[in-house]
This record gives sequence, structure tokens and C-alpha cells, in this order.
Amino acid sequence: MNKSIKILGSIAILFLVTTSLFAQPSKKSSSSESAQALSVVESFQTVFRDISDMLLPSVVEVDVTETKTIKYTNPFESFGFPFGDFFGYPEKEDSEKSQKNQREYEQKGLGSGVIVRQANNTYYVLTNNHVAGSATKITIKLNDGREYEGKLVGTDERIDIALVSFEAKKDKSIPVASLGDSDKVKPGDICMAFGAPLGFSQSVTQGIISAVNRSESSMSSISDYIQTDAAINQGNSGGPLVNIYGEVIGINTWIASSSGGSVGLGFAIPINNIKKSIDSLIKNHKIIYGWVGVSLLDINNDYKTELKVDNLEGAFAAEVFTNSPAYKGGIKPGDFIISINGKMISNVNQLIREVAALEAGTTAKFGVIRGGIRIPDLSVEVVERPKESEIQNNKMWPGFIAYPLTDDIRKQYDIAKNVKGVIVTSVEAKTPAASLGIGNGDIITAVNGVKITSLSEFYSELAKVTKDINFDRYVDGNTIRTGTYIF
Repeated sequence: MNKSIKILGSIAILFLVTTSLFAQPSKKSSSSESAQALSVVESFQTVFRDISDMLLPSVVEVDVTETKTIKYTNPFESFGFPFGDFFGYPEKEDSEKSQKNQREYEQKGLGSGVIVRQANNTYYVLTNNHVAGSATKITIKLNDGREYEGKLVGTDERIDIALVSFEAKKDKSIPVASLGDSDKVKPGDICMAFGAPLGFSQSVTQGIISAVNRSESSMSSISDYIQTDAAINQGNSGGPLVNIYGEVIGINTWIASSSGGSVGLGFAIPINNIKKSIDSLIKNHKIIYGWVGVSLLDINNDYKTELKVDNLEGAFAAEVFTNSPAYKGGIKPGDFIISINGKMISNVNQLIREVAALEAGTTAKFGVIRGGIRIPDLSVEVVERPKESEIQNNKMWPGFIAYPLTDDIRKQYDIAKNVKGVIVTSVEAKTPAASLGIGNGDIITAVNGVKITSLSEFYSELAKVTKDINFDRYVDGNTIRTGTYIF
């Protein structure tokens, strides 16, 4: 607390000095101007020193050893005679076994971490999963040179974080870092990155926040990122990104670089995306993600126009898992989700993050546009996300994604103007659609005998389905009615 006050005091001094400098009359001797300018620079330096003094004792080097295996075969087996006389020919069964033989070897690596929690004599270090997630041996090195054996508490591959603990006598010289509010971070904010880049431990670099909410398709959907130009290199992974108040606002995770070195494009996981995860990792050794059972899709302007949501931001519910919380709560395929628990949604990735952060057993309110009309918020119970292997895609309803018959689509597939409906894409195996014989490229012209001429009409009729369904599909110039699927 005292160090935080000291840093805030340094910032206040810097502000006062800077203000007084610009408030001075313009006619000053060059030596006086130089002295004033130097005092401003010194004030900056004082701030950065105070932040470093405050954070470095909380920043650690994470040295890891991974045991890996490689397959090998007998190098002499392929030679045959005369080597067999010297080495002996193994039986065929033994030969097959030898091809599956494995040898273990150790691979060492290092990263960074920051102490974020302390309970009695146990200290918890936050780092990246790609640093410590596969480690068979972990050593934690403090800034004063002390070393401790680390223990992997829990990991999460999706968000790329890991929590490591070590045992040490409770000591003021091993402080816990203060966690800030990453939601308040803005482009242009001054920041500092700490860690052990290329093995040079206790390094500090300074820069600014270049961007926030980075969540392009090449990045993880379960987290957005803070972008910074503070130099981050290999070994910085897991180290903290810190604001001018000495608070951790992110965990440095990866860089964009064609050379492998820093080019001013570093990315950190916002600390607010991790705070709840620390408790979950300590208690459950894993992160428990919320799940409701909706397959989401980012849609283009053609899609938005057809759905009558042209000027809205949100996430499109392309399909819903039957018997899932979303299905039971009333979310329908074709719904455009614009909010969750009153918080507006701008895109698919944001909604995924918001749902994932919800606790299992709680109820969430979803704001939805259906057929261009805002309907009352839907209450959906949140459950723990199943394992990927347990998610059954054959439960997807309707089992395909409908796409509007735009001019480009008609031209590409040579579809006449008088043919009305939606075109089928992305049919999932063993789903209701697949069981009815619907295939990619089919054109749906009616739902339960009701003709549809647009995407909005298709989803409107689909939303009315309760017990059974059939489709009229246009294929090779003929309209064929499918059998009936009964729920």
C-alpha cells in the first residue's frame, strides 16, 4: 500500500512539474529551460523506478523441464543378411514391438510469472499454459536469486494460463502483485512489461497500449487481448503487463513477428479475463466454463439485411443443441442475440467470453431479436461446459446453416430468379437435416408445407416447430418433400 502511495505521489509530482514548465513565461535562459526539462524527465524516471521496485519482487522466472518421447526403430532391420548373423533376427512380433519402442528425453525451457495469491506458506504464480502446462519439473526463481520447487496447480489450454505454487516461509520480501482493472485500459496508456526475455531475468520494458479488445479470427475465441508496443520476446510469456499505478493489467502471452523477435506487436490476456479463473484453478485445478448450447455465427451484411437487423451488433444463433439449456430456455435458430444480463454484445467472440465466464447453476438473461422484432429477454440456465468429446454435434438443430439466395449465389449455382427460398450449407452428419436427406446446395422452399421466400421467413417458420417437421427442397429442377422428423 505504501509503495502504491509512493507511485501515485511520483505521478502527482510529475504532473505538477510538467504543468509548471508549460506555465512559465516564454523568455527564459536556455540553462533554466534545460533544468526544467531535465526535472520533467527525472520525474518520469522516478515513476518508472518506483513501479519497477514495486513489481520486481513479485515477478519470477519459471524454469521448466518437460519429458518427451520419440519413437525409434532398429536401424539394422532393413539391411537383412549378413547383419542378422551378428545381431540376430527378432521374431516378427518383436519387430513390430520394436517399431513402437519409445525413448524419453528431457527438454528444458523458461518463461515468466507473477505472484498473484498467498495463503499461509503457499504462494501462487500465474503464468501461461504453454510455459508450464506440460512440465514435469518446475523451478521458481525470485528476483533476489532464491529458488523454490514449483508445483503445477492447474491449467487451461483454451485461455493459455497455468497456476503454479511454491512453498516458502511467509515473508514480506515475497509480495503479492496488485491486480488492476483491465476494462479501464485505453489505447495510449503507458505500460510496462516484466519478465525474463531470452533468459535475461527481471527485465523491464516500457511502452504504450496500442489497442484493446483484439479478437481477430486467428486468435483465441475465449479471450480478447491487449496489444502493446512494449518489447516482449521469448521468455516474457507469463510475465505481467503493468499500468502506471503498479497494477497488473494483463499477462503477456504471444507476439506477432516474422523474425521471432519483438517488432512492437505484443499481446497480453486482460487480467479481468483471468481473475475468477485463479479461484477456480486453486479449487478445481481447472477452469469451469459456462455453456448454454448454441452454435454462433458471425454474419455479413446480406445476412443482416435478410434478418432485419441491419444496424445492430450482436451474435447470430445459427443452430441450437436439442435439450440444451438454450433450447429449453426458448432460444431458437435464427435468433440474433444482442445482450446478456443487460450487457450489449458486439460480436460472437464477446458472447462466447461472456457465457464462458458465467458460473454453472446461474441463470442468464438473453436479449434477442427474432424476425426483426425485439422479444422479451429469455431466461437460460447456465451449465458446466461439457468436454469436447462429449459435445454431440448430431444434437444440432436444424443441422445445417441456411443462407440467403443473393444475386451472387444465384449466379454461382445457376439458380433461376423464380426459385424462392434459402440455400443449405454446412450439413452436420446424423442431425435432423441429415436424417431427412438434406444436402449442401439444396434449396429449402417450404417448412411444414408453408412456402418461404426469404431467410427471415425460413427462421420464422422454423421457430414455430414443436413436435415434427418436414421440408420442401428444390434439387435439380424438382421440388421434393422430405419425410417427417419427429422430436
